[in-house]
Amino acid sequence: MARNRNIDHSLLTKAKKNKADEFYTQLKDIESELVHYKNHFRDKVVYCNCDNASVSNFVKYFKDNFDELGLKKLISTSYKAPEDDFFKEGAKNKGTYYEYTNEGEKRKKLKGDGDFRSEECKKVLEVSDIVVTNPPFSLFRDFVAHLIDYKKDFLVIGNVNCITYKEIFTLIKTNQAWLGFSLGRGISGFIVPDHYSLSGTEARIDENGNRIVSPNNCLWLTNLDIDKRHINIDLVETYEGNEAEYPTYDNYDAINVGKTKNIPKDYKGVMGVPITFLHKFNPEQFEIIKFRKGDDEKDLRINGKAPYFRILVRRISRSHLTKKATIGDL
Repeated sequence: MARNRNIDHSLLTKAKKNKADEFYTQLKDIESELVHYKNHFRDKVVYCNCDNASVSNFVKYFKDNFDELGLKKLISTSYKAPEDDFFKEGAKNKGTYYEYTNEGEKRKKLKGDGDFRSEECKKVLEVSDIVVTNPPFSLFRDFVAHLIDYKKDFLVIGNVNCITYKEIFTLIKTNQAWLGFSLGRGISGFIVPDHYSLSGTEARIDENGNRIVSPNNCLWLTNLDIDKRHINIDLVETYEGNEAEYPTYDNYDAINVGKTKNIPKDYKGVMGVPITFLHKFNPEQFEIIKFRKGDDEKDLRINGKAPYFRILVRRISRSHLTKKATIGDL
């Protein structure tokens, strides 16, 4: 097994810029995340709208677990068709359609290219209940907005930096979307085509010959309710007596908290926390005030210097902090 241990977190940023979106999710990453959502799928139509059925591990997962999940139907569509799949003949510029039920499966070529925004795919989306896929990173904002417009449930993979997008952050702030279970290294890597370079990132070739890159900066975004988002962060640090560890911003009346685990239990005002706070965010424990900017609408600053993106939050009430469960129970 070949391995390069250098990590380049810019991998998916470059992919977004260059519209190189061929990052295929590994089955083990799908299995480890989807185990937390099984109660959502009974009698539902699942739509994987960025997935060619011949290669997609999302399709494989839902086919293999169709009866256990109690699915009504599985549908997948993909943008055009890989040259080496069952649509090879005449597949140029044509998308693919796949449908699976207990009665059997259907495969066909679409009339168009299979873009998720096409009229063909919109019609499929309209009759679907839940979208689960790894959408193009270069179109992530458009993709999520599309699902919101159609009022669909979803579970999708994105770059951690999607939290900083105004559109995505607004959904999180208003409790229309939240982070799933796996984050960062919790997503072990993506299968990439042969023409993608393995240099400059943590990379390997697995036992099946798949080329794997592990940017370690991805997350699952969803609007399916999960237990995790109702569990309080266990606060153990104190502000009183440790004020020097929590400097105040130059341009906003709030203290800076370097790590989520350092949020003080005795501070009732506004705090700036790192964006990874959202992985543990319980909307019953904290409210989100705003993102990144101070009263002057410029980046938050401490002694003239801006820390990496901060989210301004405030505890809702002490009564919510009496739950016995903590994030450490997961």
